[in-house]
Amino acid sequence: MAYEYKALYINASDKTFRVEKYTVNDGVLGPIDLGVKLHLEVYESWKHDVFSENNVVVIGKGPFTGGKLVGVHRLVAVFRSPMTKTLHVSAVGGAAYKFMLTGLDAVVVEGKSKKPLIVFIKGDEKGEASVSFEEISLEELDRIYKGYEGYEGVYALTKYLLDKYHEFFIENNARAIVVGPGALRTINGALFSLDVNPRRRELALGAEDSAARGGPGSVLFQAHGVAAIVFGGKFKPSSINPRLGDLNLVNDIAKKVLGKDYIQAVNSTTMKYRYNPKLGTGGTFGVNYPHYRDLIPTFAYNMMYLSKALRLKHYEMIMKYFWKPFNVEVFEKAKSWYNCGEPCPVVCKKVWRGKKVDYEPFNALGPIIGVFSFEDTVKLVDLVDALGLDAIEVGHVVSWIFDALHRGLLQPEDVGLDTKPYFDPISYDVRFSKHNAELAYKIIKGLVEGKNEILRLIAEKGIRVAARVLDEKFKDRVSVIGVRFEDLAVYGSFGDKGYMTPNLYWTPGMVAPLFVLGRYWTNYSPTFMTPEEYAKSAYERALKEYLIDNAGICRFHRGWAEKILDKLYRELWGIEIDLIKHAKEVYKKIAEYARKAKAEPVFWETKKSRDLVATIAVEVGVEEWTRKFSEKPEETAREWWDRFYKKIAELVEQS
Repeated sequence: MAYEYKALYINASDKTFRVEKYTVNDGVLGPIDLGVKLHLEVYESWKHDVFSENNVVVIGKGPFTGGKLVGVHRLVAVFRSPMTKTLHVSAVGGAAYKFMLTGLDAVVVEGKSKKPLIVFIKGDEKGEASVSFEEISLEELDRIYKGYEGYEGVYALTKYLLDKYHEFFIENNARAIVVGPGALRTINGALFSLDVNPRRRELALGAEDSAARGGPGSVLFQAHGVAAIVFGGKFKPSSINPRLGDLNLVNDIAKKVLGKDYIQAVNSTTMKYRYNPKLGTGGTFGVNYPHYRDLIPTFAYNMMYLSKALRLKHYEMIMKYFWKPFNVEVFEKAKSWYNCGEPCPVVCKKVWRGKKVDYEPFNALGPIIGVFSFEDTVKLVDLVDALGLDAIEVGHVVSWIFDALHRGLLQPEDVGLDTKPYFDPISYDVRFSKHNAELAYKIIKGLVEGKNEILRLIAEKGIRVAARVLDEKFKDRVSVIGVRFEDLAVYGSFGDKGYMTPNLYWTPGMVAPLFVLGRYWTNYSPTFMTPEEYAKSAYERALKEYLIDNAGICRFHRGWAEKILDKLYRELWGIEIDLIKHAKEVYKKIAEYARKAKAEPVFWETKKSRDLVATIAVEVGVEEWTRKFSEKPEETAREWWDRFYKKIAELVEQS
C-alpha cells in the first residue's frame, strides 16, 4: 500500500496525454507540492510570460478522498498568477468527490489549443484513466455564455455540457470545472464548478464553488485554451486502500488525539459554519457580521478613518437591511443548508432563494461598495458568479472606482456611467444602495465587455498597473486633488507589477509581506503586534494552512484536521513524515520561485495599505506604535514592513 500521487498530463496543443507517478521521496504529498515542483524545476515558468504555455495549471486532490473522512474533497489549483506574477494556490470545494472517480490525483494542463477546448476524463474500476477532447468555436462559446436554457455564463456552459454530453455525465457520475467570459478577457477569471444531477439534467444550484483568487481561470483559458474539464468514472479509492473506509480506525485516531468520536469532533469544531445556537445563525455570512461588528470593511476600507460611533451606525444598518433578511429566510424559515457536493454534515452552503451566500463575496459586492441592501447585492453576486470572476477582487475594483469618482479623480463618463455613486460614509443612507448597485452592475459588465478604455485597462492589467497609467492620464486631477489613484486601493505588492488585494478583514496580515497573499496563509485576526511577533504568527499560520490545502481538506474543518493530520498520514497511508518540516521546505521553494520571477513582496506603495496597518494599531490601543504612526506615518510604516519582512526571510531560510 505504498503511497503514489498519480498525475495526468494533458497537452492541449496536440491533444495527447500521459500519466506520471510521484512518491513521498519525490517530495510530493499533494497538489501544492506537485505544482511547486513542476513550476520551479520542470517548466521554469518564471522565465516566460504569465500566459505562456509553460504556466501549467495543476489541479489536484488530497490523499484522503473516498473514505470515511468528510471535508477532504477539495480540488486545489496551483499556477503562476497573472495578478501577483508569482505562484498562487486556489481551491474549489467538493469537486474531488467526483474527480476521485477517475483514479487520478491531479491533472496538469500544458500546451495551448488553437480553439476553445473541452477535456473529458474518465476512469475505470481499476483507476485507469482515458481522455478525449472536443473543440468549440469561440463564437459558439460566446453564444452559450450569453444564454442557454435560461442560464448565462458559467451556469450556461455547465448546462450546455450536461445536455450535449449527457451520456458521459450519466455513465461516469461526472462533474465539470469551467471558466466564464471573465477568464477570456480579464486577469481575474475563476475556475467554477457546479455539482449536477445527471439523470435529471439539473444543476445543483447552491452546491457551486469556485477557485477564484489569483486568476486560475484566466490562466487555464488564456495560456492553454481550455474552457472546461469534465471528469468522472467508476474508481473507488478505498479499493486500493481499505483503511480509508475504516470508520473504527478513524474513530480510534480521533479518540486518542481529540478525546471524542470522529463525527463528534467534526460537529464540535465546525459549529460556526453549520449553526451557532448562541447567535441563532451559521455560515460565514451569518456569523461574521455579529462577530466582527464595526470592524467589517466598508466603503473601500474608508471605515478605518471613521469614529467608532459612525462605524457602529453602519453596523446597525448592515444588521437590519443586509444580515436580517438573510437570517430570517435561511435560519428561521427555509433552513436551506447544503454541502458543496460531498456528503459533509457541516452543510456550510447557506442558500437564500437558490443563491449561495458567503461573507466575502457578499461583503465585497455589498458594504465595501456602499450597498447595504441584501437583495441588491444578490443580483451583483449572481452577475459576478455567472461571469466567472473573483468576487473579492471585483469588489475591490468597483469600490476603488467608486472612491475615485467620489473624490473627483474620475468622472462618470470616464468609465461609462452617467452619474456618481453615493460614497460619503458620513451622509450615507441605505436608500442609496440601489443606485450604487446599478452603477456597480454597469461597471462589472464593462470590465468583461471591454468597450470602455479604462475598464478594459483595469480588467487586463489589474489595479496596480492601471493606477500608474491613470496617474499619468489624469495627472492634472491628481495634482489638484493631491491623491494618486493607487492611494485609494488596498493591496500587497509583488515585484514591479504584481499585487493582491486582501480578503475582507481589517488586519495587517492580509497585506503583510508574505509570499502568498489573498488566501488565509497568514494571521488574519484584527490585531496588532510588533512586526517580529506578527511575522512569526503569520508564518506559523501559513504553514498550517498550506498543510490543510495540500491535503485537499476544507479549511472549515481545520479545527479537527490540523490536530490529527500527521496521524492520518501515518495510520491511513503509512507515511512517516515531519509535516511542519515538510511545509517549511515547500514554503521556502515558493519564496525561491518569487525571487526567480522577480515577484518578491515589496513595500506598500499605496497610502491606504499603509493606513490599514496604522489604524488597527490605534483601534486595538497599542500606544507605542500609535504614537510612532502619528508622528512619522510613512517612516513608521516602512520600519514595520522592513522588520516584518526581515523576520519572514529569517524564518524561511531557517527551514
